[in-house]
Amino acid sequence: MSSTQVPKPKIVITSGEPAGIGPDIIAQIDPSAFNARLVVIGDRNLLQSRAQTIGVTPNFVGYDDAIDTAAALQVIDIPLAHPCQAGQLDPNNASYVLTLLDQACQGCLDGRFEAMVTAPVNKGIINQASIEFSGHTEYLAELCQVPQPVMLLHADQLRVALVTTHLPLRQVADAITADRIKQVTTILARGLQTRFGIKNAHIKVCGLNPHAGENGVLGREEIDVIQPAIESLQQQGLNLSGPYPADTLFTPAGLEDADAILAMFHDQGLPVLKHAGFHHAVNSTLGLPIVRTSVDHGTALNLAGSGQARAESLRAAIDAAISQSIHASAA
Repeated sequence: MSSTQVPKPKIVITSGEPAGIGPDIIAQIDPSAFNARLVVIGDRNLLQSRAQTIGVTPNFVGYDDAIDTAAALQVIDIPLAHPCQAGQLDPNNASYVLTLLDQACQGCLDGRFEAMVTAPVNKGIINQASIEFSGHTEYLAELCQVPQPVMLLHADQLRVALVTTHLPLRQVADAITADRIKQVTTILARGLQTRFGIKNAHIKVCGLNPHAGENGVLGREEIDVIQPAIESLQQQGLNLSGPYPADTLFTPAGLEDADAILAMFHDQGLPVLKHAGFHHAVNSTLGLPIVRTSVDHGTALNLAGSGQARAESLRAAIDAAISQSIHASAA
């Protein structure tokens, strides 16, 4: 009996902010280390030049070249809008950065790629170019016409999702509504099953205020918003508990029986996650019709072109994209 070989998933990697370390860490990737076909989208001359600068010799080839894809990084060549120097942001390249995301996302929606991995971008320089941009998560959700994406960062067995993402702290409390908590938690529970293979995941929910409000003394959001949302979701069969004070939840005992933590805002959950797993943590966007993962760090302009940027998080993001695409196809 002959066996049919399952084709390797095709993963597209956006090279991100050209002045940052995206090109550096991509140049350090060995495609033969992954059970996938890797395709980079970005300026091929920039990628080759940065690789030479940092002293590595990746095998960059054209996307349509007839080559051994296991040993080469295929490149969909998108020329820079303006010449780029490592470490120096240029608003003239903001549209280039977004074009990479547009084409990678559309390729996933069309089925040409099984998943996309994103190198870091710089929000400030994109906004400086008069383009409103709050982050990958929100931008990709708009491209996919999804009203509520969920940001999930994970490292080893620690998984932290966010009710709110890139908001000024003054706006966080108003943005935390029962409906939003229920939407995010439902997407998180489904994503843990369809992307990670975790059925009936136990999700522990953080409170918003210190000591989870201390019975209303330090704020009523837990009593008026968070607890009612949890109870409603529990009645629907979701495996939730909380709200817990964040300062005691993020302890070994608090995390022991949790498949994921739901934090109320960005800097409530992510400092702990990054402390535990920086350089190998992954950012995944749940709730999209596509698989998207990303590195857990920023553009690190001070390291661009120095040869000191580390690629572990990119490798972890590629591994996660492969794994999640396999789970998604089986779901």
